Amino acid sequence: MAVTSKKLLSKKATPESVNQSMMTLIRKVHGMIENPDIEKHRQSQDHVGALLGNSRDILMRDVMIQDMPGEWVSVNRAHMKKYVILYCHGGGYSTGSHIYARTLTTKLAASTSMDVLSFDYRLAPENPYPAALKDAMKAWDYLMLLGYGARDVIIAGDSAGGNLALSLVLKLKAQERLLPRGLVLMSPWTDLTASGKSYTEKTELDPVLNEEYLNRMIENYAKDVELNNPLVSPLFGDFTGFPPTYIQAGDNEILLSDSELLHKKLIHANVSVKLDVFKGMWHVFQMSPLKTAYEAMEKNAEFIFDICR
Repeated sequence: MAVTSKKLLSKKATPESVNQSMMTLIRKVHGMIENPDIEKHRQSQDHVGALLGNSRDILMRDVMIQDMPGEWVSVNRAHMKKYVILYCHGGGYSTGSHIYARTLTTKLAASTSMDVLSFDYRLAPENPYPAALKDAMKAWDYLMLLGYGARDVIIAGDSAGGNLALSLVLKLKAQERLLPRGLVLMSPWTDLTASGKSYTEKTELDPVLNEEYLNRMIENYAKDVELNNPLVSPLFGDFTGFPPTYIQAGDNEILLSDSELLHKKLIHANVSVKLDVFKGMWHVFQMSPLKTAYEAMEKNAEFIFDICR
């Protein structure tokens, strides 16, 4: 009996082996979603968003922002109306939609009890830079017309959506407009020049992104633009006067340096900023139906509650 127990103990999965298995699964799932045919890639993402973002506790309401589709995501109960979250979806600026974003917007709405507005900015390569930024400004202006003040809005985004969230605030700042109350960024893509160490150090670890994919997205979005333009690579922007910012990243992702370097620049600009790097996690792990993903969302909510006091 003692020998049998020892054998069972020796076969017990370690946290590291479980994490490796999970990353292998994520790599396979991502491989099934990604498709050289960009339209099929977009459709696959929408299928995932519709599946994982489905909840009886969440209400979804379509909206048109001029000619741009969007969606309000809300909890199906009494909830806070004073503040609102403007959500910028990821997808390398070439894919993604408000449907795909439900993997994150539904969790944000549930954890904060706030309304979340996501919008379908125009995608590359059909609509390269600055189309997405112009559409983000359109969504911002829509909220202002609804009667929200700038300080009533938290801007959030993942991956390329994190890039767009930062670019939007840089644009608002350049126009000397009031800035949002805060920023929540999940695995933001801040540096299209790929200057950080993680682009080489994490290339074998990241189950979601690789250099070939990123180069393809850059070609689609910013083919004829200087990549160190702050509205393309926000890392090179002037963050003086920026609102409080919370950044999340996984320590196994190729874009880890994008978060770490952004964190340092915000500190240098005297911005209130916090970076959490989640051990064993990958690019936008918050999408996955994992305990760690929900814990990360609770941390997002804690940050938002703190700045909304």
